[in-house]
Amino acid sequence: MTAAEISRIAGVTRATVSNWRRRHDDFPAPSGGTETSPLYDLPAVQAWLRGRGHTSTASPTEELRTALRLLGTGSGVAARLFPLVAAASRRTPEELSELAAVPDDQLIARAEKAAAQLPAAVPEAEPVRYGPNDAGAVRALLGCVREAGAQATVDVLAERELDEGAASGVYQTPKGLARLMARLLPAGSSRVLDPACGSGTLLAAAARQGAQELFGQDSLPVQGQRTAVRLLLAAPEAETAIRVGDSLRADAFPDVTVDAVLCNPPFGDRDWGHDELAYDPRWAYGLPPRFESELAWVQHALAHLEPGGHAVMLLPPALAFRSSGRRIRAELIRSGALRAVVSLPARTAYPLHIGLQVWVFQRPEPGGTDRTTVLFVDGEGEQRDGAMGTPSATDTATAGVGTRSGSRRSGSSSSAASSSPASSASVSSFDWAGLTDRVLGQWAAFTTAPDTYADEPGVARTVPLVDLLDDVVDVTPARHVRATAADIDPAALAGRVHDLHGRLAEQVAALAAASASGGWQPSGESAREWRTATVSDLARGGALTVVRAATPGTRGSKGPAAPTVDRPVLTAQDISAGNPPSSGAVDTHPDAAQPVAAGDVLVRAVAGGGEAAAMTRVADDQDSGARLGPHIHLLRPDPARLDPWFLAGFLGAEDNIASASTGSTHVHVTPGRLRVPLLPLEEQRRYGAAFRRVYELREAVRRTADLAANTAATLTTGLTAGVLLPPDTPDRRSA
Repeated sequence: MTAAEISRIAGVTRATVSNWRRRHDDFPAPSGGTETSPLYDLPAVQAWLRGRGHTSTASPTEELRTALRLLGTGSGVAARLFPLVAAASRRTPEELSELAAVPDDQLIARAEKAAAQLPAAVPEAEPVRYGPNDAGAVRALLGCVREAGAQATVDVLAERELDEGAASGVYQTPKGLARLMARLLPAGSSRVLDPACGSGTLLAAAARQGAQELFGQDSLPVQGQRTAVRLLLAAPEAETAIRVGDSLRADAFPDVTVDAVLCNPPFGDRDWGHDELAYDPRWAYGLPPRFESELAWVQHALAHLEPGGHAVMLLPPALAFRSSGRRIRAELIRSGALRAVVSLPARTAYPLHIGLQVWVFQRPEPGGTDRTTVLFVDGEGEQRDGAMGTPSATDTATAGVGTRSGSRRSGSSSSAASSSPASSASVSSFDWAGLTDRVLGQWAAFTTAPDTYADEPGVARTVPLVDLLDDVVDVTPARHVRATAADIDPAALAGRVHDLHGRLAEQVAALAAASASGGWQPSGESAREWRTATVSDLARGGALTVVRAATPGTRGSKGPAAPTVDRPVLTAQDISAGNPPSSGAVDTHPDAAQPVAAGDVLVRAVAGGGEAAAMTRVADDQDSGARLGPHIHLLRPDPARLDPWFLAGFLGAEDNIASASTGSTHVHVTPGRLRVPLLPLEEQRRYGAAFRRVYELREAVRRTADLAANTAATLTTGLTAGVLLPPDTPDRRSA
């Protein structure tokens, strides 16, 4: 490992590591590298740090990544460790700690014995053999399972294996999106297939909805193994069959029909087998064009359904209007196979630059009820400002541009995925609970009584099949969902405008008060200098308590997998946008039994989100009692030693966040490395009061901007819908 990696796991600067090398004769000697860039033995460094009381501030997943990097490329150890994850998940934290403490030879022998018990459900699993060099990675794996959970460990291993292989552009389906897609299936869907299973997120979501038989196939062996282990962890009672191979060219389940299909297939794949599969019986709705691989996946899914069975698929928006797919779209509509199309906001699932769509299909039943309409739900409204669902000026018709930029394999995460930190944050913190409620409400109303379904302006609308079968056969939701109602009450809208103007005037006055200058004085001829301490130092001294953040569905240091609760949950998005705690069913932190308390300092675990996005927050009475959402670090200061506003202000400083962050695509904040000035409590309170004024100014700006946008959109709606008249101008009144 490098000196930089030592500084990261110890929570110190690289200069400190250099000082250790010079001042301490017992500091481990380099075991490789060069004189200017030496490399050190990880176990030796860890033993030295433990001997001096330095606990690691790196997350368990980062420690596992470090251990895997030290093994070099081409070792294949990541794939060989999959079986050990399944075995370790059955051990208690105490047993894992005991196992990690045994000597290397015993550790390797016991690890091989445990991995040999891997169930046959994992595809292409070979007898596992570990060598002496693997001991560090095995220990890191046990620690990762103990602290972060088995599923997080599986994801790290798969990430490493994919980095070593030729695959690129693989993306994991967000858990919130997987849950939405699974809940669109009818209750009682017991047999579920995912022919492009990737990381297994969709099949795991189906298992949580009650599916008992799970079938999956993926072209990458590591993805098949990843899915199999995920399902062993998430659904141990379910019957699973996971296979490796190209589903279109070599279907592993040619004679299997299921109740439902969930799929996030590859996008823009030009080498999907157009020529060799030209006469395939699956193309009941027409031979897919060479550049329309998605329509091949759609028909593959329908071919595996029982009559009346449902398929829910994540597809690119260009599929809704490209001329090359018009004929097959028409056949899907004419037969009644297409039931609904839901548009998603951009930046909520990869690829981030477009808003994807969820299509719902149902295999026609011989002699079944004729279907006369298709439901369209405009989920993009989640990111629009304005009243009554008025869309922004963004032209959603161009959302399909760029979907052919390259083959896209779905279902797994990879460092090859290109995104900014802000983009990563948006994926992890998007309000999936709100969008799910919005979509499922419309879907339930439509399926329960399609003939009497009432459209909701700006949200959803049903369109007769005959109206869709025109020269274009465009099924883009934004084209069909009306932005405004046809029966707006002019008096009611005028009253709403009057109310908005009044609230906006009050908010402008509040903003002026919050932005008033006064009391800010220069510190002197130069900036103040002070001694600082890291959060880890403060925690060791008892000045505060830290709860480590975790991702949904993983296990933290204090409990089992993160539960889903139907009560207020404070999410990373709430902190970023200054919103109150989210309501509805939201994934919680693994330590969800401990509610947020007033005075807690909350720090987002993933940096980014733009200049206006807050990184920290002091919990108030409104937050008190809410559960802790994922991707958040909770710091509980001792009020007799630390002022919470002082702490939040310095922790959220841009330079502080940057120095305590790791990664380039996903920028994760390590809370133990954040630094705080050492000041007397009275001076802390003085700074805390100033930071509180800054927070109030930020909130006043946000509320004023929201009200101004809402007022402008409502006025535009009223004028364009013909229910408001322009006010008299001075010239007109004088005339």
